[in-house]
Amino acid sequence: MSIIPFRISPMLATLADEPFTRPDWIFEEKYDGVRMWAYKEGKHVTLISRNGIDRTARYPTIANAVKALKASTLALDGEIIASDTKKVSRFQFLQQGKGNLQFALFDIVFAKGKDLRRKPLSARREVLEQLIEPSALLILSARLAADGIKAFKIASKKGLEGIIAKSVSSLYVEGRSREWLKVKIHKEDEFVIGGFTKPGGTRSYFGALLIGAHSGGNLRYMGKVGTGFDEKTLQSLHRVFKSLTQAKSPFSTNVREPGATFLSPKLIAQISYTEQTSDGKLRHPVYLGLRDDKSPEEVIWREA
Repeated sequence: MSIIPFRISPMLATLADEPFTRPDWIFEEKYDGVRMWAYKEGKHVTLISRNGIDRTARYPTIANAVKALKASTLALDGEIIASDTKKVSRFQFLQQGKGNLQFALFDIVFAKGKDLRRKPLSARREVLEQLIEPSALLILSARLAADGIKAFKIASKKGLEGIIAKSVSSLYVEGRSREWLKVKIHKEDEFVIGGFTKPGGTRSYFGALLIGAHSGGNLRYMGKVGTGFDEKTLQSLHRVFKSLTQAKSPFSTNVREPGATFLSPKLIAQISYTEQTSDGKLRHPVYLGLRDDKSPEEVIWREA
């Protein structure tokens, strides 16, 4: 069997404050899904999440689509997404098993026995386009415009999460890089769940999630999230919470919620919101789903 001699962590984009344009940079759609590696070694395919967990069994149709590719060895970087009728990826669709499931591919670091990590992005993209014929399940990441400001306007009009800007000369490096930058349109981030409040009115199971992010090694409280749940979601989350309850608050800052139940900070929630106040609290937060492709320690508090 053909073997790929390495497994690596993904290259990550650094958050930029505002859209920009630069010579020799490209601007792609930012997908709202789950980052995934696909390793094809002969007839054997594995899908690995960004935190190193094998997800092949979770996405069998994607694995089979990669398996059907002609090249004997491939290491592909991309995002598994589920899109709405307007072809906009939605994280909650992926969580709920709705929408059109696809693997959006944006990089390749090994092909036909060759390591491509020290090749520039422009050369890697050329190989990717040669080896991947877009299909119902496998697509290539969409490039929006050569001008970054125009790309941002296109993304805004389409209702995308944001754009990813990449230097065409960038080599593939593991971890966070300033050769890849992301500019968000909709504010959406991961937060650690540290507890929940009592249900009120007609609601069952719990009222709101208590969420936070890490700052200086401590979990900082960032408020509560009480919308985005249906009855099924409330029930399934409450079932998971039962094994994580603890007497002491995991937050380093005060939580003024009488009767709150605290949890061991093991779960990560994807949350959308309109803005972040100066003290770090979120305005109009909405729960989108749980993430299991990152560790809680990766969730870092950002200055408003």
